[in-house]
Amino acid sequence: MFVAKIIGNVWATRKHPGLKNATMLLAKPLDAEGKPVGEAQLVIDNQGAGVGDTVLIVDEGGSARKILKNSKAPVRTVVAGIVDKVHIDKRG
Repeated sequence: MFVAKIIGNVWATRKHPGLKNATMLLAKPLDAEGKPVGEAQLVIDNQGAGVGDTVLIVDEGGSARKILKNSKAPVRTVVAGIVDKVHIDKRG
C-alpha cells in the first residue's frame, strides 16, 4: 500500500468487460513528507476520489479485486480510501 495524489482522469471507450463501470484515475505516489515521487500509475477507483485528493492505494491484484468485489477484473492497483490527514511524529 502507498499514499498518492490523484493527478488526472483516464477515459477508455473500449475496455475489458471487468472494467465496464470502472472509474480510472492517474495517481502520483507521495513520500513521507507528501512530496511526489516515482511514476504516475493508473488506478481503479470505487471510493469517489477526484483530482487533487490524497488517497490510499492497494498495489496487489488479489487485494484490489477483493476491494472491487470482482474476482475477474484485470486490476492490480485500486483506491482503497481517501486520506483526510497524515501525521508524522518527528520525535521518533
